[in-house]
Amino acid sequence: MTANVALNPLHRLATGRKATIAGISVSPEFSHRLSALGLRVGEMIEVVRRAPFAGPLHLRIGTTDVIMRRQDAAGITVVFA
Repeated sequence: MTANVALNPLHRLATGRKATIAGISVSPEFSHRLSALGLRVGEMIEVVRRAPFAGPLHLRIGTTDVIMRRQDAAGITVVFA
């Protein structure tokens, strides 16, 4: 029996929370860039900080820190840890 897993867009992950990347639905060029930065399906990701007024997200994947626009983060689905 498989457990039901709730998929959520990355931009909804609360500050300080961790999640596992479940899917990436962005352009091929951006997907390649994300992969080079370590954002791949199955990787653990954490929101370190959220800029005010719908500003960018400060993300951490392992030892790599990335700043990403919220609209770009909306194309990444995660499973909350």
